[in-house]
Amino acid sequence: MNEPLKLQLWYRLFWIFLKVNLLTTAGPTSIGLLYKECVGKIMKEPQFVEAVGFSNLVPGSEALKLAMFIGYYSGGVPGVLAALLGAIIPPTVIMLTVASLLVQFQGQEWMEQFIKGMTPAIVVLLALVAWQLFRVANPKSIQWRPVILAALSFLALYLGIAPHYVLIGSGILGVILYRPRRF
Repeated sequence: MNEPLKLQLWYRLFWIFLKVNLLTTAGPTSIGLLYKECVGKIMKEPQFVEAVGFSNLVPGSEALKLAMFIGYYSGGVPGVLAALLGAIIPPTVIMLTVASLLVQFQGQEWMEQFIKGMTPAIVVLLALVAWQLFRVANPKSIQWRPVILAALSFLALYLGIAPHYVLIGSGILGVILYRPRRF
């Protein structure tokens, strides 16, 4: 790849993650927008689903893990740096601003009510993101295998099994359930 194309890709990665992190306020909600920005433009759908899956296996910020995976996949180490810079700037500035405001209004009753009011909306956002990911991973009509995996995953998480163990277990079950049949 020649130098102008590399610079263009790095700028694009920076802009994608800057935009996504400016327009979305929570890690899981950014996945839908990131999907629209990346799939078909800098990576294919299976690689994006893989990025989301693997980013859930390791601890840390969802946005940063996705920035590293997508940046490296499409632009190597310089791509990682460009994507990370775009991903780090908005939340850093926003968190510094919000933290200073929260310290000023800490302990006031309206602030506690505000946070209680946001809780149901956060639950709905997470559910919608989960549904979008489920539909992306299973574009055909709903089949029994993904439903079984989703139900078992929900049950395991409900019983308190750590998310990374649930993901690894689902991957192993996926190998078993989706293996080609040999007659």
